Amino acid sequence: MTTTGGASRAILITGATDGLGRALAHDLAATGGAELILHGRSRERLDRLAAELMAGGAAAPRTVVADFAELAQVRRMAAEVRATTERLDVLVNNAGVGGGEPDGRTRRTSVDGHELRLAVNHLAGFLLTLELLPLLRASAPARVVNVASLGQQPIDFDDLMLERGYDGWRAYRQSKLAQIMFGFELAALLPAEEVTVNSLHPATYMPTKMVLADLGHSVDTLEEGVAATRRLVVAPELATTTGRFYDRTRESQAEAQAYDADARRRLWDRSVELTGAPSPA
Repeated sequence: MTTTGGASRAILITGATDGLGRALAHDLAATGGAELILHGRSRERLDRLAAELMAGGAAAPRTVVADFAELAQVRRMAAEVRATTERLDVLVNNAGVGGGEPDGRTRRTSVDGHELRLAVNHLAGFLLTLELLPLLRASAPARVVNVASLGQQPIDFDDLMLERGYDGWRAYRQSKLAQIMFGFELAALLPAEEVTVNSLHPATYMPTKMVLADLGHSVDTLEEGVAATRRLVVAPELATTTGRFYDRTRESQAEAQAYDADARRRLWDRSVELTGAPSPA
């Protein structure tokens, strides 16, 4: 996992203190050759994760704190990364909330007043990616990996914030489709030799905090999810593969709305309006 010049690849993982993000951080640290930048909401938990990685012989990761339920914190995090990072080879948009517990089944809003699942799962990653895009482009070839889900549902643009008949899992599925639609649209704007953008369903009901709190059991292992995600992060055969959605390691079809160019552009425009994200141009 080195760049052409032999330097370590810088990999930023959001939501790194729990579940898949934490397991991916351990995996990449054990493999070596990566300079990890780990994001979480809790300084204490980030420090604990960093200590675990170093105890295993890995280099000290850099850590950044931000609550993705507040866009101002996302902007501050992006500014911190830009100010302290010479290059960024991979951005893994992994942070998110599920459709039920421990984040609740009733409708909640972010600090900015947006429906919580859309805010955390899509809007925060949308803003962070576009804020860091100049750094990614300057580090070409670079990659963006969106950790999405097979659980998808068409977006109702007339009720984007789900103010009518709220259901947490519907909100989750719409936010995950939004991630994929953003990935497809961004991929279409960028040369694959510069930055690739792909999304995946890493595994089904892994034993993460959100799955165990809501369902009480798991289906797939974290190792399966890590292997699928790591492939998009490091596999040399995917160096110029972009604009795809994967079910684990197999290319798959997303919900039909993801292939509607007008819907993707509408989502992009609304997301820019809601976040103030900069243009990729």
